Amino acid sequence: MKMLINVPETVVADALRGLAAAHPELTVDVENRVIVRRDAPVAGQVGLVSGGGSGHEPLHGGFVGPGMLSAACPGEVFTSPVPDQMLRAAAAVDSGAGVLFIVKNYTGDVLNFDMAAEMAEDEGIQVAKVLVNDDVAVTDSLYTAGRRGTGATLFVEKIAGAAAAEGMPLERVEAIARQVNEGSRSFGIALSACSTPAKGSPTFDLPPGELELGIGIHGEPGRERRAMMTSGEIAEAAVEAVVEDLQPRNPVLVLVNGMGATPLLELYGFNAEVHRVLAQRGVPVARVLVGNYVTSLDMAGASLTLCQVDDELLRLYDAPVKTPGLRWGV
Repeated sequence: MKMLINVPETVVADALRGLAAAHPELTVDVENRVIVRRDAPVAGQVGLVSGGGSGHEPLHGGFVGPGMLSAACPGEVFTSPVPDQMLRAAAAVDSGAGVLFIVKNYTGDVLNFDMAAEMAEDEGIQVAKVLVNDDVAVTDSLYTAGRRGTGATLFVEKIAGAAAAEGMPLERVEAIARQVNEGSRSFGIALSACSTPAKGSPTFDLPPGELELGIGIHGEPGRERRAMMTSGEIAEAAVEAVVEDLQPRNPVLVLVNGMGATPLLELYGFNAEVHRVLAQRGVPVARVLVGNYVTSLDMAGASLTLCQVDDELLRLYDAPVKTPGLRWGV
């Protein structure tokens, strides 16, 4: 596989140097692998910290900035960051109002953020944690006990970030983040496997005429493989999986997310089919986001996330945000 890199061993460091050059509003510690908004800590505001393996960009580093994350900790590709990174990030963003860790449900992330929270508490930093586990495809997977954390991470980080920007206390920001996670469900589809820089070839075998329903963001196995389907048929399968589990009573936020190698032309077409199926099921749509936000390197495919919202959550979602990967209202 051809990749636009120097050598696999420096791919994360090189990307961080490029992020720093493009976004002077961020403080990027390449050596210690921590990305912090330059004005942190912000007086009176809860700090939001997330992180995970690299390869899912713009998640998480691309979501650092006003109205979203205070800091992010990138690990090596598809590898959890370590507790020292998380502790460093927490110390950098703590204004005295406390820090919320937003953790995708992968075993390494959970263990390391738990350890970092204990270390931070020992240093006098108040920490709360919210686990994101929105993927309806499978219950247990290659890297996970329980449901995987995927596209809902964006909604949790955006809405909780807006709550923190309004000066809400840690307990309230945590409660809002939990509400968003509990009201979100996701389902992913792979049309091709991804290739990690270290391996240099596809991480699993997916024959040309097949797709995988319920794929994870690291290429973990999904529910089943089928012969290639149309965009409309894939939308019907994804919406059914998500809506049957979520049973939404309120309007929903819709995230049609590319996995990294699917053109926007195809994603917008898929979005049209998703809306057709949601309308048939009587599910009202409040807001829509289409693009590459929670990716899996160069995987072709998409994921669908629905998040049901009340008036307060919708107001917080609409609040201004200014990050490299998400920006409106500023």
